[in-house]
Amino acid sequence: MKKLFFILIITSTVFVVGCNTDSVTNEIVIENEQTRLIITNGGILKSLIHKPTNEECLVIDQNLPAFSVTQYHPYTNEIRLAYPFKETEFAADSVRREGDKLIVSFELVDFEAVIDLNITSQYIQFRIENFISGNGNNPPKVDEMCLLQLPVRNRSHFGEWLNVAWDDQMAINLLATDHYARIDSEEREGSRVLKAVMVSEVKKEGVGAALITSPTGQLLDHIARVEEDYNLPRGVKNRRNEQYNASYYWSGNVHPGNVDQHIDYASQAGFRTFMVYYTAFSESPGHFPWREEYPNGMEDLQKVVNKIREAGMTPGLHFHYNKAGKSDPYVTPKPDHRLNLRRHFTLSSPVDRQDTVIYTEENPEGITLADGRRILRIGDELVTYSDYSTTPPYKFTGCSRGALNTTAEVHPLKHKFGLLDVDSWPKFVRFNQSTGIQEEVAEKIAEIYQKAGFQFVYFDGAEDVHPPYWFTCSKAQWEVYKRLHPEPIFAEGAAKSHFSWHMLSRANAFDTFRPEVIKEMTRKHPAAEAPMMKENFTGLNFGWLGYWVPGENTVGTQPDMLEYVTSRAAAWDCPVSIQSSLERFDGHPRTSDNLEVLRRWEQVREKDWLTEEQKEELQNLNQEHTLLINEQDTFELVPYNRIMDVANGSREVRAFTFRRNGEVYAVYWHISDNKKIKLPISPQNITLLEGMGKEISIIDGKKEASVILPTGKRRFIKTSETKSELITAFEKAEILP
Repeated sequence: MKKLFFILIITSTVFVVGCNTDSVTNEIVIENEQTRLIITNGGILKSLIHKPTNEECLVIDQNLPAFSVTQYHPYTNEIRLAYPFKETEFAADSVRREGDKLIVSFELVDFEAVIDLNITSQYIQFRIENFISGNGNNPPKVDEMCLLQLPVRNRSHFGEWLNVAWDDQMAINLLATDHYARIDSEEREGSRVLKAVMVSEVKKEGVGAALITSPTGQLLDHIARVEEDYNLPRGVKNRRNEQYNASYYWSGNVHPGNVDQHIDYASQAGFRTFMVYYTAFSESPGHFPWREEYPNGMEDLQKVVNKIREAGMTPGLHFHYNKAGKSDPYVTPKPDHRLNLRRHFTLSSPVDRQDTVIYTEENPEGITLADGRRILRIGDELVTYSDYSTTPPYKFTGCSRGALNTTAEVHPLKHKFGLLDVDSWPKFVRFNQSTGIQEEVAEKIAEIYQKAGFQFVYFDGAEDVHPPYWFTCSKAQWEVYKRLHPEPIFAEGAAKSHFSWHMLSRANAFDTFRPEVIKEMTRKHPAAEAPMMKENFTGLNFGWLGYWVPGENTVGTQPDMLEYVTSRAAAWDCPVSIQSSLERFDGHPRTSDNLEVLRRWEQVREKDWLTEEQKEELQNLNQEHTLLINEQDTFELVPYNRIMDVANGSREVRAFTFRRNGEVYAVYWHISDNKKIKLPISPQNITLLEGMGKEISIIDGKKEASVILPTGKRRFIKTSETKSELITAFEKAEILP
């Protein structure tokens, strides 16, 4: 304890002698035109004032230090002897300012941190310049440093992705100025502690974050300035692009021989953008070898992209980028040394070419037994295993040598090997993000993007990285993104970390859901995420929408399903996307109706037709709506409700009722055929319409008080019957050949 007490005396002495701030106020004031941050000389946060309104932004009674350092275990011998051998945080206990630098000392540990300040009218940046050792030449042991934390009082909104607390008047944002800073927050009673942290495993010096306090309407302008000053992706600019809410047609099999057919379907749906999945032209991610449908390679891809552009649609590229296909040259016949290994082992016995049991010093307990993922890498050989033992002698059993067309080899005692990082979709093997392989593959993707003429992108499989996930997720994206020229007008991705906000300007899409659950899954996933993304000043893609042809096991994709999803997307100013094939479009009898639904709603987005009141109405997930073209040839939005038991529960016909202009209507269609339906309604009480104001004739049910109507494509009924009577008529209807 004497040694510990001596260290405290030294630290306190540094505080007294080194302080060059006002000895009366004992405060350090850091301010620009918008912000005044006050920190005591003892390192405690005192105040964060928004100067134009003089509003206090912090909960100031928490006695929270502005800075701290963390050691994963105490490194100084005296501290290690006195305290448990575990992760330990040391709070700042003195801060002094020297020009535009803060010199911070911490309790117990014998070093200081130098924080550089960059004060502009829009933001204040805090950047770790270096660490100064207090004991000679030994470098300071710092595993993490909180370079700023702020207990911001709760506001009506908090964007976790962007790390911003805001309401209608004001926003407080702690934003990384590079992809090395770990940005996080901690929820407390009455406040949210915004944090920016340096992790030495990632980068020790030069890590920075910007503090922004501004009127909410000016926040994006201030973030745009940060992006410009630190050469970050232009996330603000891309969110303001006129095509930001544009939906896209997606194809994984477009090629020069069928691109015109794809364009025809995309045009029928009114899509403004067209996404090409890399599998259309490439055999695998990694080296991206050309498929046989592209015999002329890049020249053929350029033809496809040019045709898309000539049709008035913006072309986009959807790729996997952080992993290689199992058939790719990165994996076979000689696996690249930069493929990632999830676990490491040591041979406890030599291995011959014929051995099917491999002995290891380390216990393999917990590693995968999933099909397609049980692969070891030993030198340049890949070996599959069927099982392993978790008691000595540890071993892998049922091994198949020379897997994936590699060559079985002899491996000596003590040889190091590892578990290959096979993706959860076991077609792929992930990259080691600590090596140069990601940059190498990024160059290949950038060349395809630029030469072909793509303009937006999708980062698929963004979650397929190794720890630390908060860093490697956006690091892998950034390696690709910064090489894309011109910069994409917007981008989406499968996973995101804080820095990704600047790149993934339209967040993500969800995987496809079957017709029978599409509405439920829309409520559960994209519709639930949309308000979360709005907290981050961002939209998302309400697709991907799959496309199913009606059959024995499914009713197929129907107009009401697409209308539900795309109308909910429009409620949040978000796009949709559809994944299909020519065969499915050709084989679905209701494709024309389905694409017409998409076309109308895409026009709604493009023209910004919805009022704020209509958007709020559409955000009610329990009420469905349909978009009509009325007698004046303009859009008309009406709520409608499904008749659940048409023709005594038949799934063949779908029908919905609605009211307009004081009258009762229904829209109905057959899911897959052209038949007739007999309704027990008097012919005098019903009008059949192709569209609003477009009357067509009906067949009288002869002596019976009924009518026979065609049922195939979408048609409408107007009736003088009550809504309940119309519903009853559909329930008692008879479907005729």
